[in-house]
Amino acid sequence: MTASFPPPSIPAAELPAQMRAQGDAVLAASGLAVLTGCDLAALDALKPSWDVLPHDEYLKDGGRYRRRRHSCFVFESGALVQAPHRAHWQSLDYNALHGGMHRWFEPIDPAVVATPAWTQLLSALARTCSGLKMASRWCIEAHQFRIDTSDGLGRPTPEGAHRDGVDFVAVILVGREGVKGGETRVFEAAGPWGQRFTLAEPWSMLLLDDARMIHETTPIQPLGEYGHRDTLVLTFRENAFQGDD
Repeated sequence: MTASFPPPSIPAAELPAQMRAQGDAVLAASGLAVLTGCDLAALDALKPSWDVLPHDEYLKDGGRYRRRRHSCFVFESGALVQAPHRAHWQSLDYNALHGGMHRWFEPIDPAVVATPAWTQLLSALARTCSGLKMASRWCIEAHQFRIDTSDGLGRPTPEGAHRDGVDFVAVILVGREGVKGGETRVFEAAGPWGQRFTLAEPWSMLLLDDARMIHETTPIQPLGEYGHRDTLVLTFRENAFQGDD
């Protein structure tokens, strides 16, 4: 048996103070709904889009366990606007495995982007980030991930424990089915403190101060013949996308 540690969820009202004090915070689905004003049923309506994600063709380990889509947005003057489609780029300083490459992924389905729930979710989290760091313009990268066990083992973070090179990272669990593992581990970048837990509730969220915290998710294994873990990862960077400055 693999031990599973429950997520240290807090009320939405406590998130700003905990982020300042600790550098990370976890919300249950109910907390995410309060923080963002999003109806969970409206978010659930987005779930089928995770069933049609194309394979990630850039995995250097040759795996076929990751599917994804990627789109970019800008939140400025209280409005969310989709940016022209662009490659996802990280420096080798932040991603030693896949950094330094311009990775072109298929964009997120326009029908998903057009839903009020999508705009409300991203806009509310951008406002949350503005409450933690004064910024007039947030550059947001949105990643839909499905990690599956088609290779026998699925690796949510094949690059290992890492930072993303942004200001804030939101990891939102969309769902998991027929898998064990997938434990989230969060560590101070400049200290000894860390914690481990497993996100299991759909629409629960981990929010990270990327400058202060390192994170990873352990591999998943199938409970039967096949399983998968779906997430929405949103990164928030002040003023510019990675590679633009």
